[in-house]
Amino acid sequence: MTFRATIAAVGIALAAAASPSLANPFEPGWILEADSSALRFTSVKNGSVTETSSFATYTGIIDPNGAATVNILLDSVDTKVDLRNVRMRFLFFETFKFPEATVSLQLTEAMLADLPEKRRKIMSIPFSLTMRDITNSGEAELAVTLLTDDMVSVSSATPVTLKTADYDLEVGRGKLEEAAGVTIVPQTTVSFDFVFSRLPSQGGTPPVASAAPSAQAPAAAEPASSFRVATPQPAEPTQVALETSGDFSLEECAGRFEILSRTGNIYFSTASARLRTESRAVLDSIADIISRCPGLTVEVSGHTDSDGSNATNQVLSERRAASVVDYLVTNGVPSDRMIPVGYGEARPIVPNDSSANKQRNRRIEFALSQ
Repeated sequence: MTFRATIAAVGIALAAAASPSLANPFEPGWILEADSSALRFTSVKNGSVTETSSFATYTGIIDPNGAATVNILLDSVDTKVDLRNVRMRFLFFETFKFPEATVSLQLTEAMLADLPEKRRKIMSIPFSLTMRDITNSGEAELAVTLLTDDMVSVSSATPVTLKTADYDLEVGRGKLEEAAGVTIVPQTTVSFDFVFSRLPSQGGTPPVASAAPSAQAPAAAEPASSFRVATPQPAEPTQVALETSGDFSLEECAGRFEILSRTGNIYFSTASARLRTESRAVLDSIADIISRCPGLTVEVSGHTDSDGSNATNQVLSERRAASVVDYLVTNGVPSDRMIPVGYGEARPIVPNDSSANKQRNRRIEFALSQ
């Protein structure tokens, strides 16, 4: 899906090559115009139902050496349905752990030398895409149209296919299937339409995109032709996630708690109620959601597998639920907004007949208190 970030980076580089007025076509730097661009991906459900979605927030820039970087904020996934967006963020991408995807490219003047003359061309460009700490390489076939010396359009010449397995997204796909009650083809096709523009020069000196000069090399000592670019940073998820601003409705709250119960990202030490540090990211997100559901009380329930005695599992489930509540209280959630409950091994969601199933049954769930 985030392949479109790749295209964004490519487009910036192509735009840079479009200006015949510069000795180095990549100077003084180029930037992705997100408001004039589009990123789309298509998924297939239940064998034949096709759905098209997109991302709303992405940034990109290229430096005078032809090195391009583009970031996509995965929290900005837009399926046009609120709770479907929430499932994509929490169950599929796990944006609380992996908030963005990054695309890198290295371009040369030779790749783009004939663009000012041709005005439009089809070309394949290599790229690397990093998502969920996994980096893969590939090629994108692009249709590049030179609009002006300072602006270029880059669109997909052919759809691009990405496989969920290549980015460790198969578990997330399974969670989506279970939550929505559908089957999902384990790959997506991507299309795009991007516009890029050249950054303005300032008195002949290339602009500096990064604010702070290096301690080893003061800014005054840098040659005028240098161009330091800060890696584009995503906006805060709470600012760009496509959802209701402020408080959620009762339906939105109930749907979110049901989805949060499926993440499987709350971890404890073995046979203990001690939260592991990797649980903090999702718990911090849960604290934010509870704060945006005012007036509602949330049941935080602990569940175990069938290993051990019923009595031991009951106590363990109660202690784990209480541990989660304690963490949320330290992060600003009033204690009277939550009720910790333990169900022991009494409510398995799958049979306790394998280690994988037992892991699923050891869980924390969230629901509106009845």
